Amino acid sequence: MKKSVSVFLCVSMIGLAVGCGHQTTTPTSSTTPESNAAPAVDGSKFLLNAEPDGAEDVITVRESAQDEEEIVIVGRIGGSENPWVADRAAFSIVDPSLKACSDIPGDTCPYPWDYCCEVDKLPTSTALVRFVDADGNLVKVGARKLLNVKELQTVVIRGQAKRDESGNLTVLANSIFIRKK
Repeated sequence: MKKSVSVFLCVSMIGLAVGCGHQTTTPTSSTTPESNAAPAVDGSKFLLNAEPDGAEDVITVRESAQDEEEIVIVGRIGGSENPWVADRAAFSIVDPSLKACSDIPGDTCPYPWDYCCEVDKLPTSTALVRFVDADGNLVKVGARKLLNVKELQTVVIRGQAKRDESGNLTVLANSIFIRKK
């Protein structure tokens, strides 16, 4: 009995060690609600009532923004079948010049926000948006719940450009304006 308890505890500890710190981006469909266990965060502090001036499209910002530069970027939520980061205030946006499948008459793609008809243009036409708190930490609440946003909405994001070694663009966002159709 003592040996089986020890084995169980050992296996449990290994499982915890492997699982700890491992962040996944488990796909969630647009109809699946965000986790109810997330801490309460007031998303209204990120929402703008008026569109900020000087918004540039994703392609322009990707080409010109320097690391840590303050930017205002406009794009549509999408770029993959699941543009969301599970239980985090993060998502991808696509340059407004690209056509979503729903913009193409007769296209019946079940995930029009994945831009599968523009897949060859996506690598240079997308940006990751991450909403951060005052300390620069990623907000740990799903973006759909926090900001009441959904796929294919056009959003204007204000924040700071962050570049990785490959030149990919992440926007450390501090505010969002959601355009009406």
